[in-house]
Amino acid sequence: MTMWYEMSFDKPGSDGEIKARVCVPADSPWFDGHFPQAPVLPGVAQLGMVHDFLCRWFNRRLPVTRVGRVRFKQMIRPDQPLILTVTTGDANGNHSFRICGDEGLICSGLIRLDAQKD
Repeated sequence: MTMWYEMSFDKPGSDGEIKARVCVPADSPWFDGHFPQAPVLPGVAQLGMVHDFLCRWFNRRLPVTRVGRVRFKQMIRPDQPLILTVTTGDANGNHSFRICGDEGLICSGLIRLDAQKD
């Protein structure tokens, strides 16, 4: 599978957070037509990035069963440096996440993965 963004994991923190540095290049298909004169990354792509991050971290493909409390605060532009931070969850598979850029918080929310599936 060809990735539509670049991601590199940071070392896990002692606080239970895992982080990655992310950049979505200008030639990503997500920017096609959204919007031609001022491209922005759609929210569904941001949530997909969080899901991919967790699947790569756990080294398993886990289906999303719920997304909640998602807040989109700013737009993501092509080639913008991002930090994706996830606090791994509880026994129910709930994880909190946030995406930040140079200007602060961009997106945050909760995502639940079905840990019983592969």
